[in-house]
Amino acid sequence: MKLHPDATYGPTVTGYGPGWVEINGERFSTSLVFSAGGERFEWNCATFDELQTSHFDRLAEMDADLIIFGSGERLRFPKPELLQALYARKIGVETMDTHAACRTYNFLASEGRKVVAALLL
Repeated sequence: MKLHPDATYGPTVTGYGPGWVEINGERFSTSLVFSAGGERFEWNCATFDELQTSHFDRLAEMDADLIIFGSGERLRFPKPELLQALYARKIGVETMDTHAACRTYNFLASEGRKVVAALLL
């Protein structure tokens, strides 16, 4: 029987640890956003308490069906008023700690889903 590797779509999380994440072998130690479509940018928000509406407004402009929000080392939910732009566009938001968000992003991206990971590191 001939085996074929699973198809991958866009960037893949290849590693993570306290305060860092690795995307396709490149290590990052600042908060970032990346999509299965290949878009990637630094998310100018170092801590959960710094989150503002503008951080999520930018995510709403991306072509996504679902945002995976990694809230840092522990699970913390953003205030609903921060997410209004996503709700208005009917974009789903799932919140989890950053390491769980990395695993979930990889799974959904491997299925070809239009998913964005927004990670606080």
